[in-house]
Amino acid sequence: MSAGAVILVLGLLLAAACSQKPEVPKLDKMTPGVFLEEGALPEGARALLRTLPDQGIALTEDSEGFVPTLYDDAANYCSIAFGHLIKKSICNGTEPGEFLRGVSRDQGTALLKTDMGRAQYAVSSLVAVAMNDGQYGALCDFVYNVGGTNFRGSTLLKVINARQFDSVPPQFRRWTMAGGVRLPGLVKRREREIELFFGAAQPPSRGLEATLPPVDIRVGEQG
Repeated sequence: MSAGAVILVLGLLLAAACSQKPEVPKLDKMTPGVFLEEGALPEGARALLRTLPDQGIALTEDSEGFVPTLYDDAANYCSIAFGHLIKKSICNGTEPGEFLRGVSRDQGTALLKTDMGRAQYAVSSLVAVAMNDGQYGALCDFVYNVGGTNFRGSTLLKVINARQFDSVPPQFRRWTMAGGVRLPGLVKRREREIELFFGAAQPPSRGLEATLPPVDIRVGEQG
């Protein structure tokens, strides 16, 4: 075989390899609610955001779970790390090289802290009462999960702004459904948010939530 023919064959093989869709797993992970909403942060808003407490970031990381490589989530959205949305379509090998190579956990945390800006802005804009770090971190995790629009229309926000803190736990516990199904992962996440919200203080006892209708995190209370 001539040198020219060898080069041609190698070129065809390389082109075929590059055109193949990478092996991307399909994971039963939900798209964080903040990515289902349109619009970006107002210009200059990020610089004014209150710093997220470490325990808040840790809660979100544990709840989302870390995936170092590209994956298609339950909505067929190409994602990576702690639910970071790359595009609203499946992964097909056209993603930026930094994601095709995968990310480290530290890089994933950096992506999450940037993504959380949407949740931080919603919490800071909508909550009218003073919050300690635990309350702020718990609400940012909640909004990252369900989205700012759903938080804006929630009874949870209303009782917080009315300082009716005895009603906070049962309102958190309503948000445990997705697609009409009650999910154990959401049940656990809401309990951890309650724990962070109240900190060393004892949360009000259970009971009231049994009388309240559950809420689907993809629909909200206005659905």
